[in-house]
Amino acid sequence: MLRLAAERAAGAHPYLTTPEHTRRARETLGPGPLLAPEQKVVVDGDPRRARALGREGIAYYLGLGNYVANLKRLGFTDADVTGEGSDALVDGLVAHGKPAAVAARLTAHLDAGADHVAVQVLTGSGGDPRPALRAIAEAAAPTPPR
Repeated sequence: MLRLAAERAAGAHPYLTTPEHTRRARETLGPGPLLAPEQKVVVDGDPRRARALGREGIAYYLGLGNYVANLKRLGFTDADVTGEGSDALVDGLVAHGKPAAVAARLTAHLDAGADHVAVQVLTGSGGDPRPALRAIAEAAAPTPPR
């Protein structure tokens, strides 16, 4: 699909990926087409709570063969993609932690060749993603000179 996007489209918007996938996608697309991967995020310093939300966010995709095959191409194992997914899988697919840690993961996509990163904030049922987005933006913003 990435080769097709490179030849026939303005770019690609990979979903449920890692910065390593972004690097590979940029190599496949070449320098011209837009590359805008999606990154799931949970702004929560408690890894257990963050992973629980992350698992909810990826559960559906672990039942879809095309996503599982792509995850295996990225180096995840059968054990990683079985059931609710391993901690390593959740950590690879869902940036979580304090805002600075989440911002660093978004930057990793940019460093790997992304032109833009689509941020999907995972919250509890009915949760407002805006506070998390603001916190990430503040953490990612350069410090103004004094």
